[in-house]
Order: sequence, then C-alpha cells, then structure tokens
Amino acid sequence: MKVLISGASVAGPALAYWLRRHGFAVTVVERAAGPRPGGYKVDLRGVAVEVARRMGVLDEVRRRSTDIRGGTWLNGAGKTIATLGPDMIGFRDPGDLEIMRGDLAEILHDLTRDEAEYVFGDAITSLTDADGGTRVTFQNAAPRTFDLVVGADGLHSGIRALAFGPESQFTHSLGLGVAVFGVPGNLDLDRWEMVLSAAGHVVNVYSVGAAAEAKAQFFFPAPSRPVDRHDVAAQQRVVAEAFAGHGWEVPRLLAAMPAASDFYYDTLAQVRMDSWSRGRAVLLGDAAYCPSPASGQGTGMALVGAYVLAGELAAAQGDHRVAFARYEQEMREFVELNQRLGRTAAKGMVPASRSRARLQGLMMRMAPHMPGKARMMEAIMKPIREAANGIQLPDYPAAAGWSRQSPQVKAPANMPNP
Repeated sequence: MKVLISGASVAGPALAYWLRRHGFAVTVVERAAGPRPGGYKVDLRGVAVEVARRMGVLDEVRRRSTDIRGGTWLNGAGKTIATLGPDMIGFRDPGDLEIMRGDLAEILHDLTRDEAEYVFGDAITSLTDADGGTRVTFQNAAPRTFDLVVGADGLHSGIRALAFGPESQFTHSLGLGVAVFGVPGNLDLDRWEMVLSAAGHVVNVYSVGAAAEAKAQFFFPAPSRPVDRHDVAAQQRVVAEAFAGHGWEVPRLLAAMPAASDFYYDTLAQVRMDSWSRGRAVLLGDAAYCPSPASGQGTGMALVGAYVLAGELAAAQGDHRVAFARYEQEMREFVELNQRLGRTAAKGMVPASRSRARLQGLMMRMAPHMPGKARMMEAIMKPIREAANGIQLPDYPAAAGWSRQSPQVKAPANMPNP
C-alpha cells in the first residue's frame, strides 16, 4: 500500500519509520525546502521514551540531550529569587529526556531518508477519493494516487482543512501567546536557564551549550484580535508591544528579534476533534490532538501516535476503516489526559497579577529549602507522570523480511527527491 504523509518534522518521519517496518510504501511531502533546524526544546517522557527505544534512536537522543544543569528564577525587576536544579526547572523524572526539536527531527529524518521518499518544497492542494484510492494534487508536482493520506502537519494542518473543514472548528485558544527565537549568547548561559516572571509576562532564556547563541521564549496574554500567522512583521510588533517597558535583558532580547532567522510566533491552543479520520485521510500528532506546548507532551504524543497508527494499519492488513477506528480507541484516553494537563499547565504559566507573581516568586524561593520539598514535587509530578504513561503500548510484529536497510522508494522524474 502507498501512504502519503504531509509533514516532515517529528510525527511524519516517525510514522514513516513504522510504516516501512510494516511493509508499506511511504512518501513524505514537506512545504519547507528541507528538514527544518532550530525550534525550541521538547520533552520525551514515559511511554514516548520507550517508543524511541523501540525505534533504535534512544541512545542518539540521549547523546543530543539539552543536559540543562539548572536555572535562575527572577522577579519582574530582574532580581534573582531562586536557583533551581534541573528537576525543578524542567519538572522531569529520572529517565525523561529533553532535546531541541530540530535535533530530534534530524535524527528521525536520518533514520528514514533511505527508506521513504521525501519531497521537499511542495504541498498538497486537494484530495479526491477515486478508484479505491485518493487522488492528490500538489502545488508543484503532477497529481498522484495514494491508498491513504496522513496529515502530520501540525497545529495549522493543511490536510485537516482539506479533509475536515476550517481550522476554527477544531482549535481552542488557551489564552496565551508565545514567541521563540535565537538571540546572541551575551548571558554566557551554558546548559542553564533564566526565567523572569512578572504579572502577565514570562521570559525564558536558555542555551544548550557554551555556544554563541541562546533561545528566548516570551509568554504573554494572547491579543484579542488574531494576528495573521503569515505576517512576521505584525507578529513581532505584537511581541514588542506586549513587553515594552520591561527591564532586565528584555530590551536587548527584543532588539535581536527582527534579525532572528528562526522566529516563531503562535497562540497556545489545543486541537479537539470527535474523529481523527475521514475516508482515506487520517490525522496524527498536533494536527489531530495538539495538547499545546504548555503540556510538554506534544512531541511524545506524536511519537506514540505514529507507533500506534502504523501498528494498527499493519494489524488490520491495510483496512483503513478498521485501523483508524482502533487507532482512535487506543489513543483517545491518552490524548484526553495530556490535553487536560495542557489546560491546567497553561493556567499557571503566566501570573495574572502582581500579587500572583509575588506569591509565585515566594514559592520558588522557598521550594528548594522546604522540609516538604519531596511531597511538593510529587504533587507536581504525579499528573505529568500519569499523562506521560497514560497508554499501554501494544506489540506489533514487523513485516516479514523487513530490515532497516530496505531500499529507498525512488521518486518519479517529475517529483525529485532532494
């Protein structure tokens, strides 16, 4: 069977790996000109770590871990409130991993580039069911027919829009805006974070090595009027206006924003859908069930979802109606747990008032020294741990004769594989 996947970040290449393992022919199409570097740091927890192990990439993920050593918590004036260890700054259990999104995407692309057909610099423009398959048209390439089409193309999924309808039907804002971009490493951060928390605003700056560049993240109440997600200048104006007048390093960080090649802006939002499939099209990862970055679980859910979707297609011998129903049945409770975690986390990410910011700062100052620190951490970690382990992974046997050295599916002449 021929499967077309839209999206080559994390969910798409992970699904490509598992589909090839089960004997499917795979094409991955990506709007960007090539694998996208950069991005922010992402977490792998619980069952997602086990999926990475089953894929054979766990050692490489560990090798490229951010290895954050700790962090400094600051008040709105930039005064140090507390120095925190890696467990408290990242709320991670032993065995949980943190890696830059671009590094994980590169690992997964390298894992699959010789086994799946990758087509960069193109996008799907229409889907039409015909003759037992789906006729697909592209912006640049000639039309082709596939047995199945998977939207692994993120929060603003093009496949979801084509197969299900407008994005507004499925996305739900959590009330916060976020901007992330690279900045000069003037703070000499080496695997260290600095978090400034003030009423209605949070700034997080970190570096994953003794490099010249760091990453800056800005969280703030989302503007009442949506910002065009294709208008970078308008997005940067919104961020600059939201943080105008803030002290510490904020003016310098904002000054670096226009020159940043990796600028990212969006509203923290969740995708909630009654069904993740329609006909021969199915959604995966953020396209289907984005929990928002507040949950810290989007990447892990993408890996787990890819494993389950491919496994169920193999178990159903390609019968997509059976496989898609089983995929939703296996994943639904796991998704709901993690989306609930995302909603709860978003409410506490940014203090709503000065009094809340002062209380938060007091708690962060006291936390490392409190006699009940272990109990406090357990109360925080319990819902995170339960969400990260909220599914029991089925065992799906590989196709007979499968090996990681399977020959690459070659692209036709009119659809080059860069």
